[in-house]
Amino acid sequence: MSRQIISTAAAPAAIGTYSQAVQADRTIYLSGQIGLDPASMQLVEGIDAQIVRVFENLKAVAAAAGATLNDAVKVNIYLTDLANFAKVNAVMAKYVSEPYPARAVVGVKELPRGALVEADAVLVLG
Repeated sequence: MSRQIISTAAAPAAIGTYSQAVQADRTIYLSGQIGLDPASMQLVEGIDAQIVRVFENLKAVAAAAGATLNDAVKVNIYLTDLANFAKVNAVMAKYVSEPYPARAVVGVKELPRGALVEADAVLVLG
């Protein structure tokens, strides 16, 4: 099995002991992304902007691996307020097309840096 670390300046640098993504053979594991702007490393304001930024960050890491979010087979989304579920659906539909990946949405008490949403994904190439 080959293992490769994926990294890009187009997404926020890791803020802990993890890589932005790891590719193992044809599978790419994207680490959780919150709404950090990759240039400033500051959290964007508001749930709407954070959801978009999360998907932009995931898209950038996927691109660094030679993939797109349409290669996703599993997405996990964590929300501090499940009332934002419909907003996540609306934004996610702009980044992935049918057939959609498997997905879980989980309500959580809090996220790193006070983020309102976080998402991670598993992609499979070809």
